[in-house]
Amino acid sequence: MKQLKDILFGVQIEAIQGSTAQAINAVQFDSRKVTTGDLFVAINGEQVDGHNYINKAIENGALAIVCQEKPQNSNTNQVVWITTKNSREALAILASNYFDCPSAKIKLVGVTGTNGKTTVTSLLHRLFEKAGYATGLLSTISVKYSGNEINATHTTPDPLQINAHLSDMVAAGVEYCFMEVSSHGIDQERIQGLVFVGGVFTNLSHDHLDYHNNFAAYRNVKKRFFDALPKTAFALTNADDKNGAFMLQNTAAKSLTYGLKGYSDFKAKILEAQFSGMLLVINQQEVWTSLLGQFNAYNLLAVYAVAQELGLTSIETLSIISELGNVKGRFQTYTTPNNATVIVDYAHTPDALANVLSTIAEIRTKNETLTTVVGCGGNRDQAKRPLMAEVAAKHSDKVIFTADNPRDEDPESIIDEMEKGVRPEDYKKTLRISNRKSAIKAACMELKAGDVLLVAGKGHENYQEIKGERLPFDDYTIVKEICKQLF
Repeated sequence: MKQLKDILFGVQIEAIQGSTAQAINAVQFDSRKVTTGDLFVAINGEQVDGHNYINKAIENGALAIVCQEKPQNSNTNQVVWITTKNSREALAILASNYFDCPSAKIKLVGVTGTNGKTTVTSLLHRLFEKAGYATGLLSTISVKYSGNEINATHTTPDPLQINAHLSDMVAAGVEYCFMEVSSHGIDQERIQGLVFVGGVFTNLSHDHLDYHNNFAAYRNVKKRFFDALPKTAFALTNADDKNGAFMLQNTAAKSLTYGLKGYSDFKAKILEAQFSGMLLVINQQEVWTSLLGQFNAYNLLAVYAVAQELGLTSIETLSIISELGNVKGRFQTYTTPNNATVIVDYAHTPDALANVLSTIAEIRTKNETLTTVVGCGGNRDQAKRPLMAEVAAKHSDKVIFTADNPRDEDPESIIDEMEKGVRPEDYKKTLRISNRKSAIKAACMELKAGDVLLVAGKGHENYQEIKGERLPFDDYTIVKEICKQLF
């Protein structure tokens, strides 16, 4: 239990009605979870407004309420009322205070950008573990620390979950934690109150514009993360991305850059590439990695740069990098029994898909057939659907359009929108099979020795979301099962 007056420290309070010298059992923002002695924070969510559930929270035993506006029909004096301009921000600060500010007791590094967040954070987690440090991970795929692994539900969890995980990590002796920071997480104030020792910007391209409305708004949200970094932290950005310098404009943190093209503090170059891996030179030292593609060269360079800033030696970092394998669902390769190559990748934006296909193009001989199976998610950014299809058809020999996570939409309607982006000269390459497993099987049946199949869009996900249900579905597992049956 914590004193209400203590966990309110740092919250921008407009008014208080009642005494704050009271013990609070827990902080909640879901009225259904409130029990006797809890503090309920009413936030305006994407679908529901918590202010409509204040009375329910009081009925369930809430001792105090934090809200932006006290409801007119709540005249009870049995609870403490705290009003604030931004209850989302208040929730994050309250959560940090309630768990004794765990982020200040750990070296927390946040990674943001359209693509690469999961790969960079996951590789950093593995690298520091191999270097002998107790290390934590907060990623799209999972939360990891001290042998524990918890499946993730959001790229950036809610503030209570974040701080609870960090508190558990501190208790377990974790020294470093690497965390994905999504644009939604920044915009919804989920990272307020956290103390970061560093921030990383990977890149920026078309994504989440259904939420942010336009690219400028999306970019500006990302920049807020760097604007908030303290001067004791470092801010590392991709110098080859035109938005990299923009991220650093107003940061108080130590500014650093990495890149493959122009001037940067940390540089890399691809010397050799094949489906088994690539040879890089990073800051004038060669290293072989099983990861592939220019996008992974950027990811590994970011990992190297962070490791240097956190005190690892160059030799130790490169030695461990050479041992790191692919992150699940990120350019994950499988060689079929008849010696074709299947690649499963999370690419779900036009830019990410183009990066994967360009990587394949650099390695392939053009004597084989490249087939891409791809879909787009339902109830999400519709503008990217024709762009995804255009990229797939332009850079593949054959394309099968299929379902991704259709959610509440008709998969056939999603494919209709995708096909609008296909150039007339590429249309003959395309086929539509809305059932994803059938699409993958159709592609596998055509594979000959040396051929390449890209299954894009879902990567690490082990489910399909259809009409409110999450049904088991793992691209990599299904590919292996089908190919073992066929060949």
